[in-house]
Amino acid sequence: MLTKEDLGRLLEYTVWANHRVMRVAATLAPDDFKRDLGSSHGGVRGTLTHMMGAEWIWLERFKGVSPTRGLDEGEFPDVVVLRDRWTLIEQHRADWFRSLREQDATGPVAFRTLAGAAFEAPLWELLQHVANHASYHRGQVVTLLRQLGARTVITDMLLWDRERRAAVEEGP
Repeated sequence: MLTKEDLGRLLEYTVWANHRVMRVAATLAPDDFKRDLGSSHGGVRGTLTHMMGAEWIWLERFKGVSPTRGLDEGEFPDVVVLRDRWTLIEQHRADWFRSLREQDATGPVAFRTLAGAAFEAPLWELLQHVANHASYHRGQVVTLLRQLGARTVITDMLLWDRERRAAVEEGP
């Protein structure tokens, strides 16, 4: 079982790692950003849209609403539009998380899948899934970026930990 502090760490890491990938995606030519490379969600745009959509769907579920459809990558003609929407989702999730009580982290969340199947699981498990899901698909995006000739990016949690410690040691 994870505490609220543990969950906050996972969410902060996820935002940091997503931002690193998005910065590299922003260097792609528009056609490369949209190109279908035959991955599980097409290409860079499709995979990033899937990642963002999953974060939005889970946030809605945590708030008691079960969306019935995901996001359509066609809504995002370029990386800037996608980034702006993702920023709003991150802000809403941060607001929701700040108001979360410690005991809520172990409480159950009832939700429906996009297909309508009902499930229930503890919040901490679901938030851990959100972070793991993002890591999995970020790895796919990094591979797609390499295929497109873009520079690589490292999103390991260990690097994030090192950067955080260095920032604390440097101080203001």
